[in-house]
Amino acid sequence: MMLNQKCGVRNLLQNTLFSSSQNPILFLLNYRNTSHTFIQRHGYVDVYMNWKKDAYFESIESIHKSVELKPLIALKNCIVSASPQDYCIPISAVSKRGLELGTPFKVARCLRKYPSFFEEFDGPKYNLPWFRLTPKAIELDKEEREVYREYKHDIVERLTKLILMSVGERKVLPLKVIQGLQWYLGLPDECLRDPEGYLDGFCRIVEMGDELKGLAVESDTNHGRMMSILQKNEIRRGVYTGGDRDAIAFSLFPSKGLRLKSKISDWLDEFQRLPYVSPYEDSSYLKMDSDLSEKRVVGILHELLGLFVEHAAERKRLLCLRQYLGLPQKVHKAFERHPHMFYLSLRNKTCTAILKEAYRDKSAIEAHPIANVRKKYINLMKESEFILKSRRLNNRAFTGEANVNMKDLDCTDNDMTLVVDQAP
Repeated sequence: MMLNQKCGVRNLLQNTLFSSSQNPILFLLNYRNTSHTFIQRHGYVDVYMNWKKDAYFESIESIHKSVELKPLIALKNCIVSASPQDYCIPISAVSKRGLELGTPFKVARCLRKYPSFFEEFDGPKYNLPWFRLTPKAIELDKEEREVYREYKHDIVERLTKLILMSVGERKVLPLKVIQGLQWYLGLPDECLRDPEGYLDGFCRIVEMGDELKGLAVESDTNHGRMMSILQKNEIRRGVYTGGDRDAIAFSLFPSKGLRLKSKISDWLDEFQRLPYVSPYEDSSYLKMDSDLSEKRVVGILHELLGLFVEHAAERKRLLCLRQYLGLPQKVHKAFERHPHMFYLSLRNKTCTAILKEAYRDKSAIEAHPIANVRKKYINLMKESEFILKSRRLNNRAFTGEANVNMKDLDCTDNDMTLVVDQAP
């Protein structure tokens, strides 16, 4: 093998030095430049984008309050399932389930911290603490369940789309992965308790090996050709006819004060003109570390966040999908390389990826049916702060009023003594 390489280099030099058609020095320079241009045009261009804080995305309550709201919804569902008539349970029924419910501290403390959700009272035996849902929480729970019933088809379709994005001939995702994304997908608890029954035959439970169960789509023939959110928007605008490998540009929403260097801007323009690879198409022919492969990755992240309730998710939570969606190991860099499409927030001691298009152009991405209910839950959660504050003020006022009355009585006695002493 080494001999063949030496012969190849020798033949190249002979042809170059003894060629009469052109200057040999210029030939070598042109050969090097041509090779360099080929790599840059068809390879992966390493660019770095500066991160710019955006006050608008930092103030979206439905995203940043979801970390606090998630354990409350879990506690509420636990109470409803245990006592669907009275909506009350003893503290002993949930005190040891803090890790399962995701509460940041002890369950009893969490229940007492939100009096707008939970009311505490003495139980029928031994005066043990019990908790029940407030009337407002019961009303919102009924509204949430009504939304799940009314928009069941939409919720099933979103879950089916996620499974169809998986790589391989058999479209399947592990149940534990779907369970980890339950909050982002807006799935009800009964969907994971009985997936086959809730999904009406669209999916079935299969064995994936190593005692791992998965949820598989029987066949995508019933769904026709699945189209992404981006493709549907382009068809609606009349700039896309539904052809394969057409160039579709992503919508860009630059943050204020974010400026790109000229070479990065040129690369982004070329990136936008590349063919669009749908997340539901076979992409095994793509070469890794290429701009075309990166456009597929960006398209998957765009479609994935578009299916979520808040169109956002913790970046580390998406890593569980890397193996099953055919994403590269450093998929997290796609968010950093495209700040005009994604915003990264560092609130709540985590990194949250937000799809800008969902909030800058609300007509482009349909709102999730459960999103409005969660906003009402957040408003109810905020009422707990006023309830606890009023309780503290009432306690202070009661204690202070008692002290003032005692002082007033003492002063009155002294004043009466002075008056008696000064009498003639």
